[in-house]
Amino acid sequence: MSTSETSPAETNGEAGPAKSADRAREGSGGAAPREGDTVSAKGEIPSFTITLKVRRYDPEQDSEPHWESYELTMHGTDRVLDALHKVKWEQDGRLSFRRSCAHGVCGSDAMRINGRNRLACKTLLKDLDIKKPILVEPIKGLPVEKDLIVDMEPFFAAYREVMPFLIAKGAEPTRERIQSQADRERFDDTTKCILCAACTSSCPVFWNDGQYFGPAAIVNAHRFIFDSRDVGSDLRLEILNDKEGVWRCRTTFNCSEACPRGIQVTKAIAEVKQALISRKL
Repeated sequence: MSTSETSPAETNGEAGPAKSADRAREGSGGAAPREGDTVSAKGEIPSFTITLKVRRYDPEQDSEPHWESYELTMHGTDRVLDALHKVKWEQDGRLSFRRSCAHGVCGSDAMRINGRNRLACKTLLKDLDIKKPILVEPIKGLPVEKDLIVDMEPFFAAYREVMPFLIAKGAEPTRERIQSQADRERFDDTTKCILCAACTSSCPVFWNDGQYFGPAAIVNAHRFIFDSRDVGSDLRLEILNDKEGVWRCRTTFNCSEACPRGIQVTKAIAEVKQALISRKL
C-alpha cells in the first residue's frame, strides 16, 4: 500500500524544505507566530517555530519507546507531514514513517497527533496549538515496527475476511451491471474508505481485543452487503454475526470522529446489526 519514508528523492518533489518554502510564497494567511518569531514581508506567509515531539522506537536499539523533541521553523501552509519530512531530511535521517500520495487519498500516514487519529498530510500545523509541543505517535492497537510505522497485517487480515469484493451470479455481462441511483446511494458513504485504519485504531474494543474485526472491516462489508448487484450478503452477515463481529461494537463514536473521509462509521455498523436482526426475524 505504501512504503516507509526514506529519502527526499523518493517523493518526486512532493514535499520537503524547498516545497514548503514554495507553498509559503504562494499562499496567504497562516498561524500567528509565537513571541520572538519573525514575520515575513507583506503578502507572504509568516513563519513560526514549533516543537515536534515524536514517539520513537527502534527495535534494534531500544527496549522501550521514548519521546524525542525537535525545534522547527515552519510556515502557515505546512502540514504535520511537512514537519516530519523536515526532521528526517535536516535533523534525524533515522526517523521512520509511512507516506505516499500526501493528499489524503492513500491513507498511508495515519498517526496519532495530539492524542487524536489523523492523516499527517491533511493536518495543518496552524490548526493545532503551536504554543505547545505537537505530539506525534503511532496509531494504537497494532504492533509498532519502528517509530511511526505499525504492522498493518492484522488490520488487512480482518479486511480480507469479510470478502470486500463484488459477488455476482450468472455469466459475465456484455455491458455494465445496471443500478439505479437510489440503489447506489444506499451504500455510497462506505465506498469512501481509504483503509487508513484511523477508525479501527481509535476503537477501545480493538485496543483491548485483538480478535475484533474492527470498524474498517465492517464498513467494507457494509459497502457490499447493501449493493443491489451483490449476492454474497448472507455470507458476509454470517461472518460478522460472531462474538468478535458487529456485536462487539460499543457505539462510542470514536471511529466516526477519527475517519478522515467523514464516513458515518457507527451508523454503518448499526445498519449491519439491523440487517442481521431482520434476517433472523
